[in-house]
Amino acid sequence: MKVQIVTTLGSITLELNSKKAPITVKNFLTYVESGHYNGTIFHRVIKDFMIQCGGMNKDMSSIPTRDSIRNEANNGLANEYGSISMARTSDPHSASAQFFINTSDNAFLDFQSETQDGWGYCVFGKVVEGIEVVTSIEEKPTTTREGHQDVPQDTIEIEKVVLLQ
Repeated sequence: MKVQIVTTLGSITLELNSKKAPITVKNFLTYVESGHYNGTIFHRVIKDFMIQCGGMNKDMSSIPTRDSIRNEANNGLANEYGSISMARTSDPHSASAQFFINTSDNAFLDFQSETQDGWGYCVFGKVVEGIEVVTSIEEKPTTTREGHQDVPQDTIEIEKVVLLQ
């Protein structure tokens, strides 16, 4: 199953892994189908780490989400370059809509144990086309805006996210 993220800098195609992360993929697709991501921005960009999106409008206001989901990070998938993972708070089971694309191999984000600090971040897919767009986003200068750090100086919008197959 694939989805395409159409941004102001180009398109990124993701292949989702519903076998390894069924709850997470179902949750993500619910947001895609509802149009939740359309008009949101990449609000956290850290070079050689990740680019994050899915939760903020252009004015840096948060978008309401559905209930959080169970962390499926214990699925054998790794937070490696080009993988897509759910963002969350310090609560391992707090992921809802925000997600990130790893722009480096981030093994320290992988599942270690079912403990507060060991859960890691659930990988549920990978970039299969448009990695150059990810790199372009990652290389944009960032600033602090509305109390949020690492925000691209020039807004990078997700125009729409569409299911391809």
